Amino acid sequence: MKIAVVILNWNGKKLLEEFLPSVVAHSKNATVYLADNASIDDSIDFVQHQFPTVKIIKNTVNGGYAKGYNDALKKIEADVFCLLNNDVEVSENWLQPIINCFQEDSDTAIIQPKILDYKNKDYFEYAGAAGGFIDKYGYPYCRGRIFNTIEKDKQQYEGVTDIFWASGACLFIKKSVFETLNGFDESYFAHQEEIDLCWRAKNLGFQIKYVSTSVVYHLGGGTLNAINPKKTFLNFKNSLYNLTKNAKGNLFFLVIVRLFLDGIAGIKFLLSFKPSHTLAIVKAHFSFYKNLPELYKQRNKLAQKIKYYNKTSIVWQYFVKNKKTYNSL
Repeated sequence: MKIAVVILNWNGKKLLEEFLPSVVAHSKNATVYLADNASIDDSIDFVQHQFPTVKIIKNTVNGGYAKGYNDALKKIEADVFCLLNNDVEVSENWLQPIINCFQEDSDTAIIQPKILDYKNKDYFEYAGAAGGFIDKYGYPYCRGRIFNTIEKDKQQYEGVTDIFWASGACLFIKKSVFETLNGFDESYFAHQEEIDLCWRAKNLGFQIKYVSTSVVYHLGGGTLNAINPKKTFLNFKNSLYNLTKNAKGNLFFLVIVRLFLDGIAGIKFLLSFKPSHTLAIVKAHFSFYKNLPELYKQRNKLAQKIKYYNKTSIVWQYFVKNKKTYNSL
């Protein structure tokens, strides 16, 4: 099985200095690529001189995560792509469990490893943890992370398990499946495009797995951190895109409920003296409504919708019923 580990980078020389050594050292049975999104720092020169075995693909523009990978992966021949953030440290035996899973189950299309926090390695990391799920209204959550509650890794999420979405921080996908899905939706730019990709894969009947014996450590926030309103804008906007394009059921009802729930989130930001984030949610909704006709066209073109949730409202479970961990839901 030919694996290409593809690291998307934009002005990330400092991150590459810290994280690329582990990827190169522990990926002997794969080819490592740097897909550079038109960086203006010394990222490419650094990699060329310090890690000559890493192949470099130069994207002509910074199209974000979605377009960046779409452009780069067209130039790579492999059976499986590993999409890896430039702020991820990998462990010594991270690839073999993934290869074994793909070989043992031909229906598996996408795999996520266990993602732990680089700064606190006993805990799961926000972006993916032990595999992702989604509630009826499009809010994502993970085994090991619900909203801002992060669990300690006590081996409570071990083994190979079916999940709904895999984190874009470290996502393995068969090339054939990526091409069948026509890659990422470039209108997302960044954040939650991997949920859309996985959702579309699920609607086509593909399986997505979590493999605990493959472990990586993610710094998180390397490009946009949690205090950046742009991240809030992208997360809320793209979550609405996901729901509209892919969700089974009465779309009007789902959007009305989201409008109410997102309004509460906006008030909460306001009361926390974060008005820029409240404004970001408002802008996200206006952007969504502006693009709703096109999203609705996509909805009608995409595959038959499946039931996508096993919890009606993670907001209700977390904030009202005080269920803070996945196993307590």
